[in-house]
Amino acid sequence: MSIRITGTGSCIPKIIKKNSDFLSNTFLNSDGTIFNVSNDIIIKKFNSITGIEERRYAKNDQNASDLAVIAAKNAIKDSKINPETLDYIIVAHNFGDVKFGTKQSDSLPSLANRVKYNLGINNPDCVCYDLINGCPGWVEGVIQAQAYIKAGMAKKCLVIGTETLSRTYDINDRDSMIYSDGAGATIIEKKSKISNSGILSHKSCSYSSEETFYLFFGESYNSNNKSKEKYIKMYGHKIYEFAITHVPLALKSCLDESGKSINDVKKVFLHQANEKMDEAIVSRFYKLFNLTPPSSVMPMSIRKLGNNSVATIPTLYDLVKKNKLKNHKIKKGDIILFGSVGAGMNINAITYQV
Repeated sequence: MSIRITGTGSCIPKIIKKNSDFLSNTFLNSDGTIFNVSNDIIIKKFNSITGIEERRYAKNDQNASDLAVIAAKNAIKDSKINPETLDYIIVAHNFGDVKFGTKQSDSLPSLANRVKYNLGINNPDCVCYDLINGCPGWVEGVIQAQAYIKAGMAKKCLVIGTETLSRTYDINDRDSMIYSDGAGATIIEKKSKISNSGILSHKSCSYSSEETFYLFFGESYNSNNKSKEKYIKMYGHKIYEFAITHVPLALKSCLDESGKSINDVKKVFLHQANEKMDEAIVSRFYKLFNLTPPSSVMPMSIRKLGNNSVATIPTLYDLVKKNKLKNHKIKKGDIILFGSVGAGMNINAITYQV
């Protein structure tokens, strides 16, 4: 028996916001003071660190659950399953549905229930729930789906990562340029006649001491903003140091458990948070084996799609699987790794054989 990803789908919004669109923003330090350099210099430095050139935003009438439905339909079509046979719908997100023009999170009912409703699934035995695990949410959802199937509680699960981060940021914060919107979905199934493939191993960790609030909700840097609304905030350098220290170890632990060699690994799909950070993670991971990573081992989508949190890995995997990302392909039998890090701070990884 194997537990496999039998279908993938994504929703990449159509609205493109380029770095140049931020030239007129008023960026402030955390204490509310103005930077003593121009926005042009701020944006160039931002691009050199993150790799982001542009990002995608959802249309005003689309919420995170709407993006999730589009991605889910594409995954269902790809897997050729009857959606009525799904046992679980797991939707990973951070902020629920945030309607355009507001900052209020709406998760009542859950996004998973909204997805089931909009897919027209009537089967009451199809159980729905949301998963809040920071950016690693989709990976954790796949791990949970695998556990249900392994325990005999399910045969087919739909796991989605969806987010509209463009509606959660402080316009006076430089980090606002990081965030984007999107959704990625996967069908996870048991295949009785196929063995030694699919999910081979997994690893999850939660570091919740001083790291807990590296990502948090805080007030605007603009002291003239009296709304008291909260926005996504982060201690970027602390997150960078944390990630490059702990993610390589989680990836190694996961790979070691699978029994596969580092030389077997064809691709490493990392959460698209920051280009330099991901490059450092992969470099340190290979260094644990006294190796240098192959130049083609790490697909990246952040340059054009930005960071849409839980959606980055399933969207990236969908693009590569369907030959839509230049210079990156996977084929049957390939060993790949999924790895993510995010709010909490949570880390997880999966060793997977295509």
